[in-house]
Amino acid sequence: MNLVAWLVLGLLAGAIAKAIYPGHQGGGILSTIVLGVVGAFVGGSLAVLLTTGSLALAAPSLSLPGIVVAVLGAMIAIFLWYSFASRAV
Repeated sequence: MNLVAWLVLGLLAGAIAKAIYPGHQGGGILSTIVLGVVGAFVGGSLAVLLTTGSLALAAPSLSLPGIVVAVLGAMIAIFLWYSFASRAV
Protein backbone atom coordinates (compact mmCIF):
# COMPACT_ATOMS: atom_id res chain seq x y z
CA MET A 1 0.00 0.00 0.00
CA ASN A 2 1.19 3.49 -0.63
CA LEU A 3 1.47 6.26 1.96
CA VAL A 4 -1.88 7.89 1.16
CA ALA A 5 -3.71 4.57 1.57
CA TRP A 6 -1.99 4.04 4.94
CA LEU A 7 -3.07 7.52 6.09
CA VAL A 8 -6.66 6.94 4.97
CA LEU A 9 -6.79 3.49 6.59
CA GLY A 10 -5.26 4.87 9.78
CA LEU A 11 -7.68 7.79 9.95
CA LEU A 12 -10.74 5.60 9.31
CA ALA A 13 -9.74 2.83 11.67
CA GLY A 14 -8.60 5.19 14.44
CA ALA A 15 -11.72 7.34 14.26
CA ILE A 16 -14.07 4.34 14.27
CA ALA A 17 -12.19 2.69 17.15
CA LYS A 18 -12.28 5.90 19.21
CA ALA A 19 -16.02 6.21 18.57
CA ILE A 20 -16.74 2.59 19.56
CA TYR A 21 -14.40 2.29 22.55
CA PRO A 22 -16.05 3.47 25.80
CA GLY A 23 -14.68 6.52 27.55
CA HIS A 24 -12.84 9.57 26.26
CA GLN A 25 -9.67 9.20 24.26
CA GLY A 26 -7.77 12.42 23.84
CA GLY A 27 -5.60 13.43 20.95
CA GLY A 28 -6.04 15.02 17.60
CA ILE A 29 -6.02 13.85 14.04
CA LEU A 30 -2.36 12.82 14.08
CA SER A 31 -2.81 10.56 17.12
CA THR A 32 -5.93 9.09 15.50
CA ILE A 33 -3.96 8.23 12.35
CA VAL A 34 -1.12 6.72 14.37
CA LEU A 35 -3.63 4.70 16.41
CA GLY A 36 -5.24 3.41 13.23
CA VAL A 37 -1.92 2.44 11.62
CA VAL A 38 -0.79 0.66 14.80
CA GLY A 39 -4.19 -1.02 14.94
CA ALA A 40 -3.80 -2.16 11.34
CA PHE A 41 -0.52 -3.88 12.19
CA VAL A 42 -1.90 -5.40 15.40
CA GLY A 43 -5.11 -6.58 13.74
CA GLY A 44 -3.33 -7.83 10.63
CA SER A 45 -0.78 -9.77 12.66
CA LEU A 46 -3.51 -11.34 14.80
CA ALA A 47 -5.51 -12.26 11.69
CA VAL A 48 -2.46 -13.99 10.21
CA LEU A 49 -1.86 -15.78 13.52
CA LEU A 50 -5.45 -17.02 13.70
CA THR A 51 -5.63 -18.14 10.06
CA THR A 52 -2.18 -19.67 9.53
CA GLY A 53 -0.95 -20.42 13.03
CA SER A 54 2.28 -18.49 12.58
CA LEU A 55 3.03 -15.01 13.87
CA ALA A 56 4.04 -12.56 11.15
CA LEU A 57 3.99 -8.78 10.91
CA ALA A 58 1.22 -8.10 8.41
CA ALA A 59 -1.20 -5.34 7.62
CA PRO A 60 -4.60 -5.43 5.93
CA SER A 61 -5.40 -3.71 2.67
CA LEU A 62 -7.67 -0.71 2.22
CA SER A 63 -10.91 -2.69 1.90
CA LEU A 64 -13.94 -3.33 4.07
CA PRO A 65 -12.50 -6.45 5.75
CA GLY A 66 -9.18 -4.62 6.12
CA ILE A 67 -10.87 -1.72 7.89
CA VAL A 68 -12.71 -4.11 10.22
CA VAL A 69 -9.43 -5.84 11.12
CA ALA A 70 -7.72 -2.47 11.61
CA VAL A 71 -10.53 -1.20 13.85
CA LEU A 72 -10.36 -4.32 16.02
CA GLY A 73 -6.59 -3.93 16.24
CA ALA A 74 -6.94 -0.25 17.15
CA MET A 75 -9.38 -1.12 19.93
CA ILE A 76 -6.87 -3.65 21.27
CA ALA A 77 -4.17 -0.96 21.05
CA ILE A 78 -6.36 1.50 23.02
CA PHE A 79 -6.99 -1.14 25.68
CA LEU A 80 -3.30 -1.98 26.00
CA TRP A 81 -2.29 1.70 26.06
CA TYR A 82 -4.64 2.52 28.91
CA SER A 83 -3.70 -0.66 30.77
CA PHE A 84 0.00 0.21 30.73
CA ALA A 85 -0.54 3.96 31.21
CA SER A 86 -2.66 3.45 34.33
CA ARG A 87 0.07 1.30 35.92
CA ALA A 88 2.76 3.92 35.25
CA VAL A 89 0.93 6.65 37.17
